[in-house]
Amino acid sequence: MHVHVNAATSADGKLSTRRREQVHISGEEDFARVDRLRAEHDAVAVGVGTVLADDPSLVRFDSERRAAVGKSGVPARVVADSRARTPPDAAILAGGAPTYVLVSERAPRERRERLEAAGAALVVAGEERVDLDGAFAALADDGIAEVMVEGGGELIYSLFAAGLVDELTVFVGPVVVGGRDAPTLADGEGFVDPAAFPALDLVGVERLGEGVVLRWQA
Repeated sequence: MHVHVNAATSADGKLSTRRREQVHISGEEDFARVDRLRAEHDAVAVGVGTVLADDPSLVRFDSERRAAVGKSGVPARVVADSRARTPPDAAILAGGAPTYVLVSERAPRERRERLEAAGAALVVAGEERVDLDGAFAALADDGIAEVMVEGGGELIYSLFAAGLVDELTVFVGPVVVGGRDAPTLADGEGFVDPAAFPALDLVGVERLGEGVVLRWQA
């Protein structure tokens, strides 16, 4: 499976404010770029924190671009949600696109049942937290070969820690958010040993509007 992380950060590397509120860091030019990227992937993934904070639907994509790259249907949606906290009425479960919710074995049964009743396809992997290796392998078995990850920082860090990221694209916007508690591109526990830092190869730099798009291969 090819995993492509895509995000928009402020100039100081923040995804949003310390209140975890949605911040419009990029503009229409970057929205169009993201729509094209979504069209090129089999699924779009986020963490449950993003679902709870922003309630995204993830159904917008460039249909002409999708046809041009030989993809049919709509991109599936994926939520990494160890404890099955995704609300049954969340926008990500509506809109006609298939939605996978990745949960751990400790996710309460009643929450799992409510999500299934709302139309989610559950993938159970891991005891306390989602085992991303196992969960993504299950997605691959279901025909999902290319996943675009849109955040948040906890999920992105976990994917890097698991060695699952193949590509990273970041739009860096012309704003400074600040705040020691504001979420960054990669949160989680963080790496301590420099030898464990994921190595990235810069393969593209493009000015877009008032920001810049950086692209690395991992």
